[in-house]
Amino acid sequence: MLDALISLDPKFFIVIASAVAAAASFVAFSMPLLSRFEKREHYREVIEKKRRTLFEQAREQVAKNQAVKTPRISAAQSIASLYKLQSLAGDLSVQARAQMLQAGIRSTTAPLIYLASRVGLPLIFVGLGFLFVGFSQKPLSPTAIGAIILGLVVAGFYLPRILIKNMADKRQQEMALSFPDALDMILICVQGGIGIEASINRIGMTIAENSEVLAEEMGILSAELGMLNDRKAAYQGFAIRAGSGPAKSFAAAMLQAEQYGTSISKALRVLADESRDQRMAIAEQKAASLPPKLTVPMILFFLPPLFMVILGPAFIGMP
Repeated sequence: MLDALISLDPKFFIVIASAVAAAASFVAFSMPLLSRFEKREHYREVIEKKRRTLFEQAREQVAKNQAVKTPRISAAQSIASLYKLQSLAGDLSVQARAQMLQAGIRSTTAPLIYLASRVGLPLIFVGLGFLFVGFSQKPLSPTAIGAIILGLVVAGFYLPRILIKNMADKRQQEMALSFPDALDMILICVQGGIGIEASINRIGMTIAENSEVLAEEMGILSAELGMLNDRKAAYQGFAIRAGSGPAKSFAAAMLQAEQYGTSISKALRVLADESRDQRMAIAEQKAASLPPKLTVPMILFFLPPLFMVILGPAFIGMP
C-alpha cells in the first residue's frame, strides 16, 4: 500500500489538495448565507406558531361564548373565590411567567417547572449533602453540617433564579444593542406611509440577520397587533417580554400614541435618539471601566515578562 502511494505522480496529490481547498472555500463562503436563511426561517416559524396560537385562543373564546351559559354566581362569591386564589398562589405565577418570557421561554408549563425547581432543588441538594456527610471518613461537627446544609438549601433555591436572570439579561442586552437601528427603519417605513403593524413585521424580518431575539419579539408583536382586538394588550405583552431598556420605552410610547392620538413618527424619532444616546453612554461607560480591569492582568502577566526581558541579560552577564 505504501509502495503504491509512493509510486503515484505528485500532481495527483496537488489535484487532491486543490479539490479539498476548493471545497473548504465553498463551505466557508456558503455558511453565512445558510445561517442567514436559517434565521429567517426560524423567524417565520415563530410568527406562524404565534398566529396559530392566537387563532386557536380566539376560536376557543367564540366556542365558549356560543356554549350553554352556566348559572351566574354572585359578586360576593366571585370576589371571595378570587381572594382565595390570590391568597394561595399570590403573584408568584405572574412573576414567574414574566421572568420566563423575558428569558425567551414561552412554554405554558415553564412557570410551573420553574417554581417546582425552586422547591425541589434544595431538597435534592440537601439529600446529596447528607450522602456526602454520611460517606465522609472524617467526622464533621454539627456546626459544619448545619452550615453545609444551609448553603445547599440557599444554592438550590436561588440557582434557577440566577440562571433565568442571566438568560433575560443577555436577551435585553442584545435587544438594546440592535433596537436603535430597528427604530430608525420603523420610522422610515411609517413616514413612507406603511402602517405600524406592517412596518414592525417588515423590520423584524430584516433585522433577523443581526438580532434573532429582537426579530422574534417584533414578529410576535406584529402578530398580536394583527390578531388581537385589544392593541393595548399587545404592547403591554411586548413590554413584559422586553423587561427593560429601549424596547419597554417603545411599548410605552406606542401605548401613549394609541391612547392620546399623538404622532407616531415623532415618538419614534425621539425614542431612536434617546436609545442611540443610551447605547453610546453604555459603550463609554464600558470603555471608562476598562483601565481598572486591566490593572491586575497587566501586573500579573505583563510586567514580570517585561522585567525578565529587560533585566535578564544583565543578570546573565554578571560574573
